[in-house]
Amino acid sequence: MKILVTGARGFVGKNLCAQLKNIKDGKAKCYGDLTVSEVCEYDIDSTAEDLDRYCRDCDFVFNLAGVNRPQNQEEFMQGNFGFASLLLDTLKKHGNTCPVMISSSIQATLAGRFGTSEYGKSKKAGEELMFEYGKETGAPVLVYRFPNLFGKWCRPNYNSAVATFCNNIANDLPIQVNDPSVEMELLYIDDLVDEMIAALKGKAHRCEFEGVETVPVENGRYCCCPVTHKITLGEIVDLIYSFADQPKTLTIPEIPEGSFAKKLYSTYLSYLPKEKVAFPLKMNIDGRGSFTELVHTLNCGQVSINISKPGITKGQHWHNTKWEFFIVVSGHGLIRQRRIGSDEILDFEVSGDKIEAVHMLPGYTHNIINLSDTENLVTVMYCNEIFNPDRPDTYFEPVE
Repeated sequence: MKILVTGARGFVGKNLCAQLKNIKDGKAKCYGDLTVSEVCEYDIDSTAEDLDRYCRDCDFVFNLAGVNRPQNQEEFMQGNFGFASLLLDTLKKHGNTCPVMISSSIQATLAGRFGTSEYGKSKKAGEELMFEYGKETGAPVLVYRFPNLFGKWCRPNYNSAVATFCNNIANDLPIQVNDPSVEMELLYIDDLVDEMIAALKGKAHRCEFEGVETVPVENGRYCCCPVTHKITLGEIVDLIYSFADQPKTLTIPEIPEGSFAKKLYSTYLSYLPKEKVAFPLKMNIDGRGSFTELVHTLNCGQVSINISKPGITKGQHWHNTKWEFFIVVSGHGLIRQRRIGSDEILDFEVSGDKIEAVHMLPGYTHNIINLSDTENLVTVMYCNEIFNPDRPDTYFEPVE
């Protein structure tokens, strides 16, 4: 398939084109048998000849071009209705009745506070033009009304509060929240791109609108992304500040699969300046080597790195409830464990040449010995709880 994307250098266009190219190059294999032979990128500096050629040859159109921050109100209609007219006229000129998707906005409902929106009116006009085009030509038309969008590559200090918050907090700039209780409906860019590729495959999700509310309907007039998130401005800001604190606290907030927090964290990281991409960790160093905590989690413990110098034995303690994994990634060592009250010792010879995880069992005193005379022993250590100095659950007792 040859895909035409207008507004290709905008926020949505850039993300969509990147994934379409991944499909074209065989890098994205999660979309079944979909094949893309060419991605035709049209933007403000493209020529009329480019548009003519693309409209002649394309098998699907994503019309993402539009105006949302003009110098005067008239530019809304010119940019959002005028270009759509040109695009559809060019397709008709070539008799190309391929499917056409248009990016509209929730403001096109003209409901509530959007009732007097010039932007909404221009988007509504573009929608009706699209529906008439479909009736006239028989071409499938897909009209999406986007809510607030967020994700990587979104321009801050423009028309996205999330992009502005992420950028400013990442760069230690002030933010302004007039009313933290204001709720937003947000659509993540990767979810939108997946929906657009579903539309490309003929599997768009359909809907109708009741005011600004999306109502899924199998044969609805409009299309929608089935995954959005509703959250207050205050909650968004609190989450972003918790992400910004991670290098100091080492704590990764809860980011379950599919959650808004997971998507927001990825978005926040995309705005980090170079000087914050890397950050130092506290190495606890003594004559035996070092111990460095890497990551804390809220409910799933912590991960650390232990380095033991040649011939050194570390550990010689046991826990009641705490348990660990020891994973040697470099060097040659011996892990020994003995159940409290028993003389039997369990030995596990470990090496970075054959990486494996060894449980440190509750109720077993244990140690780890560097068997090398020349090389450090490097061990990744996972513990099911974060170390609590007030209740360490750690009791000294030699293995033998």
